[in-house]
Amino acid sequence: MIEFVQVSKHYKLSRGYRTILEQVSFKFPEHKNIGILGMNGAGKSTLLRLIAGSEPPDSGKILRTGRFSWPLGFGGGFNPNLSGEENLRFVCRIYNAELHQVLDYVREFSELGNALTEPMRTYSNGMRARLAFGLSLAIDFDVYLIDEVMAVGDPVFKKKSKAAFEARRQTANLIMVSHDMRTIRDYSDVIIILNNHELSIFEDVESGIKIYEGLSGVKR
Repeated sequence: MIEFVQVSKHYKLSRGYRTILEQVSFKFPEHKNIGILGMNGAGKSTLLRLIAGSEPPDSGKILRTGRFSWPLGFGGGFNPNLSGEENLRFVCRIYNAELHQVLDYVREFSELGNALTEPMRTYSNGMRARLAFGLSLAIDFDVYLIDEVMAVGDPVFKKKSKAAFEARRQTANLIMVSHDMRTIRDYSDVIIILNNHELSIFEDVESGIKIYEGLSGVKR
């Protein structure tokens, strides 16, 4: 369960502030796969980080029960001076995950080989995404947060990623940000639109997409 209670979030700019949320009270539906839509710059990625707890609100409270992943494909929490394996060990301690089980899974899944012992500052964006995606799947979460990236790499790796992701979907729910309406349709039970610093929910996916297309002026 995730609930926002009078949550506000702003970013200070050189002139004024950019507002993401303003005094928002909103209870996210439980046991549903949620697609989040919004215009570019509306703050969808920020919203996912607020849900994950990796970024705090400026005011208000965020109540959550259950285990929420960090946004899949997001490697911003990794220490670039540590090796991939050292970062895995650190995350396992935070989430109280079984270390050797996670290391074995990520070694096999990510296909990074000896690069796991190298500093992450030497990684390409694709390598970082493989590590973050594999680590997310190696730990059991109740809700997986997905920020655009569903899979990376060559077609064989993408196929393996999709199969592993589908297996996790059997026991967990998703909160997803994507500009690909086919992906939103395939994975969402409900739609939440972030617009004008507020959140609106649509129980019917097609109705939510239609409203979003009206706001964006582009049919997708």
